[in-house]
Amino acid sequence: MELSLARVDYLQVGVTAQKTMRLLPASGRRATQKVVVGDQDGVITCFGIKKGEAVPVFKTLPGQKIARLELGGALNTPQEKIFVATGSEVRGFTKRGKQFLSFETNLTESIKAMHISGADLFLCASYIYNHYCDCKDQHYYLSGDKINDVLCLPVHKVNCITPVLACQDRVLRVLQGSDLLYEVEVPGPPTVLALKNGDGGDSGEEIVYGTSDGKLGLTQITGTKPVPKCEVGNDKKRGGILCIDSFDILGDGVKELLVGRDDGTVEIYNFRSADDLVLQYDHALPESISSIQGGCVGKDGYDEILVCTYSGWLTGLTTEPVHREGGSGEELKLSQEMQSKISSLRNELEHLQMKVLQEREKYQQSSQSSTAISSVPAFNVNDKFTLNKDDASYSLILEVQTAIDNVLVQSDVPVDLLDVDKNSAVVSFSSCDSEPNSNFLLATYRCQANTTRLELKVRSIEGQYGTLQAYITPRIQPKTCQVHQYQIKPLSLHQRTHSIDHDRPMNTLMLKGQFSFAEIHSWVVFCLPEVPEKTPAGESITFYFQNTFLGTQLESTYRKGEGCFKSDNISTISILKDVLSKEATKRKINLNISYDINEESVRHTLKLIHPKLEYQQLLAKKVHLIDALRELQVHEGNVDFLLPKYRSILEEADQLLEEYKRQPAHLERLYGMITDLFIDKFKFKGTNVKSKVPLLLEMLDGCDQDGLIAFFDAAA
Repeated sequence: MELSLARVDYLQVGVTAQKTMRLLPASGRRATQKVVVGDQDGVITCFGIKKGEAVPVFKTLPGQKIARLELGGALNTPQEKIFVATGSEVRGFTKRGKQFLSFETNLTESIKAMHISGADLFLCASYIYNHYCDCKDQHYYLSGDKINDVLCLPVHKVNCITPVLACQDRVLRVLQGSDLLYEVEVPGPPTVLALKNGDGGDSGEEIVYGTSDGKLGLTQITGTKPVPKCEVGNDKKRGGILCIDSFDILGDGVKELLVGRDDGTVEIYNFRSADDLVLQYDHALPESISSIQGGCVGKDGYDEILVCTYSGWLTGLTTEPVHREGGSGEELKLSQEMQSKISSLRNELEHLQMKVLQEREKYQQSSQSSTAISSVPAFNVNDKFTLNKDDASYSLILEVQTAIDNVLVQSDVPVDLLDVDKNSAVVSFSSCDSEPNSNFLLATYRCQANTTRLELKVRSIEGQYGTLQAYITPRIQPKTCQVHQYQIKPLSLHQRTHSIDHDRPMNTLMLKGQFSFAEIHSWVVFCLPEVPEKTPAGESITFYFQNTFLGTQLESTYRKGEGCFKSDNISTISILKDVLSKEATKRKINLNISYDINEESVRHTLKLIHPKLEYQQLLAKKVHLIDALRELQVHEGNVDFLLPKYRSILEEADQLLEEYKRQPAHLERLYGMITDLFIDKFKFKGTNVKSKVPLLLEMLDGCDQDGLIAFFDAAA
């Protein structure tokens, strides 16, 4: 069935957090519903739509920023009580705006996630989960990594309380009371959870999850073990998923899955079968979607998808037809309602323009007086710095509540800036003096008008670590700028994984010394991404990692006074040895370092690198031939006399150039990795082979895998 939805903008509130907008239950079948939304100014706004205009029901005074908003009420009754989480407090309001609850929890951190089921309240701070019943403490759990969302299976269907935590370490943790029942591994860091069809499906056990790298999945949470149902990848490289809802927008009696992403994409998925999700419709908005819900808002009888964006816009995608076409020679007549709406909008616009002129003149006069006081305007920045597994690059997303003028990017470590298709900003590079100031990158992105979201991609070099800084300047007066810093870690291209292949040839690094569990954990946090900052519970911990660029592995096990690191890449062990020694020296801790090098691991790593090297060398050769072949084509006209391989280069020229442009310095990066591997292999033997590096680089071009391995062996 073809779906046609029209966009309608209703209202703008303040900047909003994830899952802070809901629709109140309708008073009658297919009647319009009231909208309630909480923003980061601490204001709860409830409104309805009458004759196309937003009519307020109630609005609270500003306060602490609202992190979550949920609806609740007694089980099997309309869920029309409004609950908001602000700081460590939960407040409850009636649908008319009267406050009936102010519950100060015993959490020492701010609430990050909340779920309500009857008298049961489930709250999560960064690492702590608490369950309350009638505001009395029931259960508590300390998670091994940050908690992004919480959900409970419907009690009336499964007959027991089963909370599920979405944790940053790519795991859903299923609890029973205060104990962990089991863990469900998912393909990315889960950011949001939702019940299938809003009620967990027929069994009440089915949960839909969305990840920060844009994947979507369905799993069944049984009492003993999980049953994975389906998984949808992110082939189109869209943003991370922030919100999910179920609603029958097609009107066929089957609920569709509504998905909101952080790149502004709204998607509708169909369940082709019980375990098969198919994309039915998508729509792009200019900023991230913080909340999504299906219902009837604008007009009786017309369903729609209501979304709330980061900057606070409440926007509907409605099934109501809003465009009317006149035939040839026909005059298009507007309804009286539409005419009055246009007239009131024009009056409001004129009034605002006059007010802006008056305030601008007032500001100019006050700035020229001797007692002028200038205040720096505050603005919110929503940023995200994450490692992409697909192309081993970091994605930096910057979103501002107002239009961005320019962003200056500076780095004190060598990084490559990669092209982003969605990015329409004009980039210019400034020359850098890397020696005295450690300044390796200085780039300015000048944004087009009304750009509120900017996405950049950077690729780092492992072993070189420091800070990437973004100076964000919005289009507001007086000019002001915010600086945001992002750490480039020594092993920046490593990503957490659930397990590794123990049959690979591994090199081992052992550390012993007078250090605490917390100290060695802080060193691992400094070296590797995706490690929780909080020291894990227990006496020891094991983390597994995979290099997203090469596919090599790292196993890290440590406890008080002892650490063991195993990798099939000698360069990884070498970087860890250097950085951990440096960190221990800073704290004046003596380390006893020992290592066991496996010669076979070098051949293994070279075999992993060589296919990538061969592909990039071939790509570079093809790109270098394109200009000459095109010139030949212009002169000769017909190129049928060329060999098939050259004709195919001409046919694929645009794709080849695009791929080459998308991966700058890719070949040089691979050469660098092979060189580092060569140096590190002999460094552990106490031999300096830097003088042989030019010879290695010379023979790399066109060298086969066996020849490369022979060179490494012969250098001994």
